[in-house]
Amino acid sequence: MALETRPPAILRFGVFEVDVRSGELRRQGVRIKLQEQPFHVLAVLLQRPSEVVTREELRNQNWPADTFVDFDNSLNTAINKLREALGDSADSPRFIETLPRRGYRFIAPVTSADGTTRGTPAGMGVATPTRGRKIALAVAVGVFASGIAGSLLWRARQARHLTEKDTIVLGDFANLTGDAVFDGTLREGLSVELEQSPFLSLVSEEGIRQTLRMMERPANTRLTPEITREVCQRTSSAAALDGSIALIGTRYNLILKAINCASGELLASTEAQASDKNHVLDALGKVALEMRRRLGESLSTVQKYNTPLEQATTPSLEALQAFSLGVKEQFAGDDVAPVAFFQNAIQLDPNFAAAYDAMGSENEVIGTALAVENIRKAFELRTRVSEREKLIIEGDYYHFVTGDRMKAQQSYILGEQIYPREVTFRESLGVLYNALGQYEAGLREHQEAVRLAPSSITYRFLIYTYLSLNRDEDAAALAREAHGKGLDSSLGTTLYSLAFYRNDTTEMSRQVAAWAGKPGQDLLLALEADTAAYFGHLGRARELSRQASSSAKRAGENETSATYDAVAALREGLYGNAIQAGQRTALAKERSGGPDKYYAVALALAYTGDGSQGLADNFNGSFPENTVVQFNYLPTLRAKLALSHANPQQALDTLEVAAPYELGLPALWFYNWPNLYPVYVRGEAYLGAHRGSEAAAEFQKILDHRGIVLNEPIGALAHLQLGRAYAMQGDTAKARAAYQDFLTLWKDADPDIPILIQAKAEYTELK
Repeated sequence: MALETRPPAILRFGVFEVDVRSGELRRQGVRIKLQEQPFHVLAVLLQRPSEVVTREELRNQNWPADTFVDFDNSLNTAINKLREALGDSADSPRFIETLPRRGYRFIAPVTSADGTTRGTPAGMGVATPTRGRKIALAVAVGVFASGIAGSLLWRARQARHLTEKDTIVLGDFANLTGDAVFDGTLREGLSVELEQSPFLSLVSEEGIRQTLRMMERPANTRLTPEITREVCQRTSSAAALDGSIALIGTRYNLILKAINCASGELLASTEAQASDKNHVLDALGKVALEMRRRLGESLSTVQKYNTPLEQATTPSLEALQAFSLGVKEQFAGDDVAPVAFFQNAIQLDPNFAAAYDAMGSENEVIGTALAVENIRKAFELRTRVSEREKLIIEGDYYHFVTGDRMKAQQSYILGEQIYPREVTFRESLGVLYNALGQYEAGLREHQEAVRLAPSSITYRFLIYTYLSLNRDEDAAALAREAHGKGLDSSLGTTLYSLAFYRNDTTEMSRQVAAWAGKPGQDLLLALEADTAAYFGHLGRARELSRQASSSAKRAGENETSATYDAVAALREGLYGNAIQAGQRTALAKERSGGPDKYYAVALALAYTGDGSQGLADNFNGSFPENTVVQFNYLPTLRAKLALSHANPQQALDTLEVAAPYELGLPALWFYNWPNLYPVYVRGEAYLGAHRGSEAAAEFQKILDHRGIVLNEPIGALAHLQLGRAYAMQGDTAKARAAYQDFLTLWKDADPDIPILIQAKAEYTELK
């Protein structure tokens, strides 16, 4: 009696293992979920490696004759799910090869538990075909040629392309190599590659974190395929991208899959191999490029915007990993500064342009000499990066280094035209428009930024823009919306400013208390100092400014600390305390700084009567291309110097160039202290020229733009100056009303402030 031959229970191929009896598929010991029908198809193919298994044979073994199904569709679905589980591709198969109109062939070697290997490894040389095999090959070629048109038509109909309105969620790479250098690194590299595409749009990191919070998961939750798909569904995105890297022998295998997050169907799959670790980034670039094409991007833009990843970022995996950690920390909201990671990336690769730009644009250093140094270096290396990154670097260079905001605007506008869904260009343009006083244009950009990528920073810019337009109801509604979405983590100073505008002292105190001891508390302390000074509590303002300066210095932000001292000096000068102003100015002058700090020091000296013409000349020479310096700061400073020499007409003439930009937000960060000084000094010049009507119009302009001036000292002093302007016109009733407004604001003010003593005397004379 012949013994029954039973197929082996355990079969292995690549990194996979199949237990035929239990119906389990494992990858490196980890079970992979696979439905029954695809598993049965796999089992049949594994029994006959390197052989063609016809569709009819698969039907007979897996679909009983009395089963009424659409066999062709069912088999296609089973093969697709099988390939998805194996990370295989129909176009570049490693395991399952399709033979059009015939069937399928398993092309990888299959090893039994006893070590027996069957099948021919894919790509391995084989013996010269016999005459019969040559004939079969010729027939196959003929069949393929005759059916190619129908095949292409079928594929075109089956293609699931994305549209220009769809978004993608990028998941974490499954690192199956055991080498930690790939953790987070490949995802960041893939993000850089895909962001070169004007067609594709990735859900932002903060958008992902927000969605994870809604899912009641930690912000650092690993984006597994299951988690990524749920985030994809919750963000109404079209596709989830999942990648993996495995080490097979000495070669690295990268696989990238796009999944329809609604249905779970495979939209596209690509893979590439790297001969060694040094070529992994090159392989990553290849799978990203192919994925862009398969998801529907036009060939023209794929070819045009295709800077190799090692050039767009760095050839160093270690440097890219450090960079990815810095990017991650930007959104983490904890106490670890991303600056340290960007610095590490630069140390590992001194030619890493994107790391220099990220370093220079980080909130903690923006506007400082360190930022200028890093962005300038990025600008020098900009030919090495992608077109998108190049436009960002050029815009940042003109914006933050030379200060030529017109050139920066050109770069950002071009970037917006090429990448209409890239929020960076929207944000930057919005900031530039607001800096130039073009708030309606800025509003449109910031509204679109919030729509495209809602985040704490996009909400922050939009709330400030609404405030600048005195639209506090819209600003408050937006703040509630941000809170409802969990995107108010960095809105402390924004909410403080909104509360000041709305006279909500309770909310102001709450924000100060909430930020006590946290990074960024220095700005809250500086704003609280300005508020105290706004109401004449100068002693308290001095102490708060000292605390703000010390807090910034402890955080290593020396230039920010110097700016707080300089603004405190200017406040003293405005209020008539020349000695105090001189002391604080001396503190500020000891440390270097950018144009904002320089301006505060020079203007403080001008208000104390201390000649600062030399400072003005140096200011001009130091920032010859800076739009804000040339058309806001410098004209204002020179006008004040002219007034100190009793030449109001020269002051008025000097301020003419500032008129188009005088209502703008000139500072590079969220401290509003320099706003509207051209208007205030022009009002003083009109008073000096005894032109009361024109002076009143200037000071009223400040009062009409409360959302711009907010808690600056000149916001309170404008009431006093308006009273003086009306008195000059002989309108006693209006003059008394304006003086009363000022004295009401300062009803509990420190009694020894020189300008208060003078104001009371002037008011008495009006009676």
